[in-house]
Amino acid sequence: MFKAYIKERKAWILFFLGLQIWLNIILTLDIAFQDVAILYINLVYIITFLLFIWWRYRKETTYYKELGESATFDSLPEGESSFEKRITSIMEELILVNNEELNQLKVEHLEENDRILAWIHEVKTPLTGMRLIIDAVQEPSLREKLEVEWLRIHLLLDQQLHHTRLPSLEKDYVVESVPLQKLIHKEIKELQAWCMQKGIGFEINLLQEEVLTDQKWLAFILRQLLSNAVKYSNPEKEIHIFSRKDEAGHTILTVKDFGSGITKADLPRIFEKSFTGTTGRNTAASTGMGLYLTKKAADKLGIRIIVESKLEEGSSFLLQFPLKNEMSKITSR
Repeated sequence: MFKAYIKERKAWILFFLGLQIWLNIILTLDIAFQDVAILYINLVYIITFLLFIWWRYRKETTYYKELGESATFDSLPEGESSFEKRITSIMEELILVNNEELNQLKVEHLEENDRILAWIHEVKTPLTGMRLIIDAVQEPSLREKLEVEWLRIHLLLDQQLHHTRLPSLEKDYVVESVPLQKLIHKEIKELQAWCMQKGIGFEINLLQEEVLTDQKWLAFILRQLLSNAVKYSNPEKEIHIFSRKDEAGHTILTVKDFGSGITKADLPRIFEKSFTGTTGRNTAASTGMGLYLTKKAADKLGIRIIVESKLEEGSSFLLQFPLKNEMSKITSR
């Protein structure tokens, strides 16, 4: 802080140096001061000025130190000088206005979330009716096309529902032992119509493992990864799903497709919001939100996501689940 203070008081120092130079010129040129000890006068002035700087530094920076220590701004220092008291008064007024605006924004945000959730639940009613109508269609090829389009709408609604609930995930999840195999089979079954249309199969090799996490949010993460794998897989290919243990004992689940893959330039950005990338721009259904929401949800559950991909060879998404003691730390945050 002392360096910053000296920099701030640069004008003082320059003014003093100017006076010293002017004084020395007068003492040197004026014959009336020939017997005066110039060095003594300079030392007296310099020492006096340094003491003055130190005194002002101690006095003026006390307020700013107290201001810096009140990180939450719940209790601002009063200050001693009228200038410091004025700063405190202005800051208190600004904080008050800011808190009022923030509270208003929070209320508006909650109302908007409620409207979105209500809209999603309203849309689900005709969507359920459409499902019943599709099941009654006799023509197999027509029913298959309708089922795929219905599934896309269902997945988009599900994505929006979890996007709305994501900020309050900590209040919404329940940590329990979740059987991976059962959950994965359930999510694959939901994508059955889409997989049949593209001729995609699954090769599954899972350990008989249960992972400690929230079942509903893990289902959402798997749904996003599996739907992406189906979307970007080449027709008549397989998606491999397998699990293993690493050296530390973490369960690692891998979802591997044999599709278009991800370019090296796009790979660091795939979890960014609304980023579709080179491959996504060629797909009209891509919104750039699926992997963004997947990463956000995984981070909050302590699940680490690792991505390996080669262009035209496919992509692998690895989920590393936390151990019991690691999960305890996450839930206590």
